[in-house]
Amino acid sequence: MTQRRTFIKRLATVASGVALSATLGLSSVSALAADTIKVGVLHSLSGTMAISETVLKDVTLMAIDEINAKGGVLGKKLEAVVVDPASNWPLFAEKARQLITQDKVSVVFGCWTSVSRKSVLPVFEELNNLLFYPVQYEGEELSKNVFYTGAAPNQQAIPAVEYLMSKEGGAAKRWVLLGTDYVYPRTTNKILRAFLKSKGVADKDIDEKYTPFGHSDYQTIVADIKKFAAGGKTAVVSTINGDSNVPFYKELGNQGLKATDVPVVAFSVGEEELRGVDTKPLVGHLAAWNYFMSQKNPANDAWKKQWADYAKKMKLPNADKPLTNDPMEAAWIGIHMWKQAVEKAKSTDTDKVIAAMAGQTYTAPSGITSKMDEKNHHLHKAVFIGEVKADGQFNVVWKTPGPVKAMPWSPFIAGNDKKKDEPEVAAKK
Repeated sequence: MTQRRTFIKRLATVASGVALSATLGLSSVSALAADTIKVGVLHSLSGTMAISETVLKDVTLMAIDEINAKGGVLGKKLEAVVVDPASNWPLFAEKARQLITQDKVSVVFGCWTSVSRKSVLPVFEELNNLLFYPVQYEGEELSKNVFYTGAAPNQQAIPAVEYLMSKEGGAAKRWVLLGTDYVYPRTTNKILRAFLKSKGVADKDIDEKYTPFGHSDYQTIVADIKKFAAGGKTAVVSTINGDSNVPFYKELGNQGLKATDVPVVAFSVGEEELRGVDTKPLVGHLAAWNYFMSQKNPANDAWKKQWADYAKKMKLPNADKPLTNDPMEAAWIGIHMWKQAVEKAKSTDTDKVIAAMAGQTYTAPSGITSKMDEKNHHLHKAVFIGEVKADGQFNVVWKTPGPVKAMPWSPFIAGNDKKKDEPEVAAKK
């Protein structure tokens, strides 16, 4: 009898639930599912790139916390789905597909290396989802499904080399192009070689070298640089990525190669990569970026404090010495611009958000108001060149007067003059 009463009670509860769902015109399951907007975070948290990418995951989560504290997006909280592609390029594509098809994210913030971005690109295009890519890169790409918030070559590599050629930058005549062996360094160096030739630099005055990911023995390479530099005023352009930067800079110090003898300008070394390196022997070496932690302005002061407080609250590694850097700023700009575009579009629909992203502006921690180009999916960004200081920070020695429009197709690569400055939109199937 008791069992029968319990069964009837349960039946009545289910019936009232069904009736309520029918009255509301929705099921409780879909109501719960619609409570949040899921966003994917796709950064290496292990492997050779973790040294650079882990903080991008953390700063993205800080942005999500900030946005949620202010009411979310379209009245809904953002829910981060974090995955670790582990510095494994094919795994990036697998994880991207998982985020889009299984986790049902509306957008993904992620990738560092160009090989990881190229690995995921077909997935985003096939499934018509959005990737916000926060790192400087080699250009030569334009996709309707990607927004590039880091620098194109004309917003980093070209200005840096022009600076080193100038009297102010040391009037370099010979060049060592040293990089990790993958698409970003090789394409950047192809552009720089053509640029140097256009300035009258002979092939014999350009030495191009590559090392694999995770390379740690730079003794011979640094000795070769010293030898090459004996032939005239030399500068090194470094596109070394990930944790290989640590042994490279240590070896420069070991062999006493000072910036006054052979300046090194790096495109993938910021404050985070110099952590744990004795920077005293590296004083005067250079990095070209669109943001430095040392920039003094109210926007940057507030952002650095926000990051320091967040790192402490979340007990992040190195919370006792919180550092900010350029890709962190680019990641921060990306998620805030996406939020603005979603609110403008009143939708997370990919095509509507793409349309609403055109011309979005955001005042970045650098103090510069960056604009998303109306056509080419790249940001207009100011360029800064900084010298390493003894404390591992950078002193800005050169900057552009204001934001520079990105040129995804470098004029120094043949045939690029015929390429369109906007992504092709695939016809609807």
